[in-house]
Amino acid sequence: MFTLKLATVLPDGQPVRRRALRPEFTDKEWRLVSELADHPHRLLVTGSSDSGEVYAEVAHEAIFGRWDKLQQWIAAEREFLAWRSGLEAARQQLHGAPDRTKDDTLLMGHALARAQDWLAKRADDLSQPDRKFIERSIKRRRIHRMRTVAGVLGLAMVLVAGTAGWANREHLELRSALWADLYWRHMPRSREQERALKPKEEFQECTRCPAMVVMPPGEFTMGSSGRLSEQPQHNVTIAMPFAVSKFEVTFDEWDACFELGGCTVNAADQPSHAALPGPWGRGKRPVINVSWGDAQEYVAWLSKETGKSYRLLTEAEWEYAARAGSTTDYSWGDDIRKGGKVMANCYGCGSEWDNQKTAPVGSFAANAFGLYDMHGNVWELVEDCWRENYDGAPVDGSARPTCDDGWRVARGGGFGNLPRGLRSANRVKLLAGHRGNVTGLRVARTITP
Repeated sequence: MFTLKLATVLPDGQPVRRRALRPEFTDKEWRLVSELADHPHRLLVTGSSDSGEVYAEVAHEAIFGRWDKLQQWIAAEREFLAWRSGLEAARQQLHGAPDRTKDDTLLMGHALARAQDWLAKRADDLSQPDRKFIERSIKRRRIHRMRTVAGVLGLAMVLVAGTAGWANREHLELRSALWADLYWRHMPRSREQERALKPKEEFQECTRCPAMVVMPPGEFTMGSSGRLSEQPQHNVTIAMPFAVSKFEVTFDEWDACFELGGCTVNAADQPSHAALPGPWGRGKRPVINVSWGDAQEYVAWLSKETGKSYRLLTEAEWEYAARAGSTTDYSWGDDIRKGGKVMANCYGCGSEWDNQKTAPVGSFAANAFGLYDMHGNVWELVEDCWRENYDGAPVDGSARPTCDDGWRVARGGGFGNLPRGLRSANRVKLLAGHRGNVTGLRVARTITP
């Protein structure tokens, strides 16, 4: 609730006003702030700081004693507000510290673990500077852990390699760090394990790799009798099993690729994301602002590091996975809701994120194949080149790879689309270099026969 952005508590629990910057509010919240600031009783005031930042704050702390509802809200949120106040104080120390000691002011140990917990629960109630402070602390801990393991493994490699190893020590340490971070809990599956995989079985080949679900072989009717771009309907046979990521690729997963040098684009720094009002969050939200070419870098990196064949889904594979055995508009039926239950994030789906922003992956029920968010949230890039219809389309599930004009295909619809844009058969075209705040991806993996 936006009123909690205007309050904090002292160590003794006394509520006091807090100056909240404009980016912390959604447009709808700011309109309410402006109304209260213009109210005859003047509950709130707005203004600009010396640095030009627009802010809002409670007009006078005496209001806390007269606004009973606000007192109740603050009492219920006392623990969070006290922690947030401490976080803001810690962040201010970072800005005031010399460059050489800034890392020493970041969160560590229990303080960082607690911050991660609050970030997961209350990202929307934290300012962008506070979220970046926590994320910077997480990154520092990760780098420290990587260097520690790299030092041990690098030393072992050097001892084995002898004199030649000393010449390549920097390279060895980097590779050791990469393995330390990627393979902290998981290792690639053996061929025997891969052959034993069953339909709908899940696996994950490294800690920061996408979780994968095995798709069964099968047949389905692709397309619809409605739009010309979805015709002619045709039967497609998926002869071999393949795996699909359980969720849309998240910021956490993309960041691993970027931080370790496999991806050249830092998706969070793209203008269309940075310019969005209010807190969107990263972490477990689907990565956005990535192009088809960026997605190719990501799957190439996954393939290289795991030794397995990761790729984008073909358009036929995507529709097969989205339908999950259904023949209706959506995998659960022809209505955007199922018995009144919200099933997706779109403009008119009924979720709290509708037409505003992405939802954390897995916020809605999975389909019959065990895949989440196949309908809505973000458009998912696929391998195929765009064609105006299905004339001559392959019937074996393969992609149409030749692009004369640079257009590619995206599927699934996004948080700003009307329900009809989320249909299993719906398809749109995007330029291969396009990046936008409603475009993400899902990955596939070839399974050894």
